[in-house]
Amino acid sequence: MKTLLVFGDQLTLENTALEAGTLGADRVVLIEARDDGPAHKIKRVFHLAAMRAFAEELRGHGWDTRQFGIDATPSFREALVAHLECERPDVLVVMEPNNWGRQKLLEEVSKQTGVSLRITPTCQFVTPRADFLNFAKGKKRLLMEAHYRRMRQSLGILMRSDGEPEGGAWNYDAENRKTVRDWKKDGAPKPPRPVTARRPRDKFVETAIADVNKWFPDSPGRAEDFWLPHTREGALEALASFVAERLPLFGDYQDLMLEDSPTMFHSMIAGPLNLGLLLPMECVDAAVRAHTAGQAPLAAVEGFVRQIIGWREFVNGVYWLKMPAYLESNALGATLPLPKFFYTAETSMNCLRCSLGEARDTAFNHHIQRLMILGNFCLLAGIRPQEAHDWFLEMYIDAHEWVMAANVLGMALHADGGFMATKPYAGAAAYISKMSNYCAGCSHDPVKKSGPGACPFNLLYWDFYDRHADRFASNPRTSMMVRSWQKRLPDERAKITAEARVFLDGLE
Repeated sequence: MKTLLVFGDQLTLENTALEAGTLGADRVVLIEARDDGPAHKIKRVFHLAAMRAFAEELRGHGWDTRQFGIDATPSFREALVAHLECERPDVLVVMEPNNWGRQKLLEEVSKQTGVSLRITPTCQFVTPRADFLNFAKGKKRLLMEAHYRRMRQSLGILMRSDGEPEGGAWNYDAENRKTVRDWKKDGAPKPPRPVTARRPRDKFVETAIADVNKWFPDSPGRAEDFWLPHTREGALEALASFVAERLPLFGDYQDLMLEDSPTMFHSMIAGPLNLGLLLPMECVDAAVRAHTAGQAPLAAVEGFVRQIIGWREFVNGVYWLKMPAYLESNALGATLPLPKFFYTAETSMNCLRCSLGEARDTAFNHHIQRLMILGNFCLLAGIRPQEAHDWFLEMYIDAHEWVMAANVLGMALHADGGFMATKPYAGAAAYISKMSNYCAGCSHDPVKKSGPGACPFNLLYWDFYDRHADRFASNPRTSMMVRSWQKRLPDERAKITAEARVFLDGLE
């Protein structure tokens, strides 16, 4: 007899561990545990409800399924060891874990119990891990664009018969960055009802809410505000809804941030996708079909496709390439603790207040809020990367270690020294003012560079380049900013850095 272990983020019938098993002869094991680290209550409800719904789905297909409930399993490891020592299966079969710690745990448990371990290839990513390692071999720096293009070519996605990309360009970033001014010129198209306003309820959600409130009373958020699809059927409906209702305008406004419309035209499928309720190619195929049918423009579809087979696959590859040392990255020597207002949203900066409030209430922000508001603040302020990474991992519905390591430590915080991005994603208030309506409701002036009422992002932006001038003066993409800073009068530079220091000293 084999034990087929299914992790809580591998909830698909395409799971290759199931393919290695036999109905009626082998047992599927799912383990709920209380030692999986801090997490937003909505995220916890999502994971529990999805696991329980999937267990019922497995039984409906005839699988002998054993669940270790959260009441009885404080430790994932203890539950797995207890099962293996009691059942003594011939082999433990599991699909490639999505996180490095789980892989190490499996190896250790196999050694401890004497049960041999068989790991099958993942079905949740298009790029096999060995293929990405081969792509990265010998490179000092990886470019997502190079990876994305080879994926498009190998899969034949949005490609012409002559081997060139459809439309003649590989990406349409220039068309996918409309500002608040553009949005107003376009008549301020109103997005559909925010996805986070939905409140699905079934027996799995109700029991998950009760368990989360019982076992994790101090976690951020409210369990009762759960809003995601937690079944395969619901996830497919969510994907279809996005393609029909929001994809046509997704490209235009994907970088826009509006105070009264948090989810805009975004897909909101990353949560189900990262649990296995959706698979990457079915998401890509749905978007491409919409374009072929004339229901969505090429720029929007290409932007969505790039997020799935480009960026998602790339950050997963970097994670497995660089772990475990990657988690300790801190190339800029950042040491400030994460401010307490990241949990309360109590700050005078409206862009932070809105973004943090949405994260607290819904466990969601879209990618520009994460990168250019929250990540940008942590970068400029010099927040310790590990504290920022842990907060992102805790608070977001779609967050897993493989997602957040490269996105936060590499992309947002430049903590890996530039392996992920050739320049830091540092921005002053001008970017936020251009891409959002946050500044209109803020007590800080995005135009003022220093003095009373100046936006802290302006102070921190120049203070950042002052602190790291030696590092970025030789970088072709940042040398202009360093030179611009150093051309200023000494008194002006001293005034800005002093005001930045007063702000940072007063964060708590």
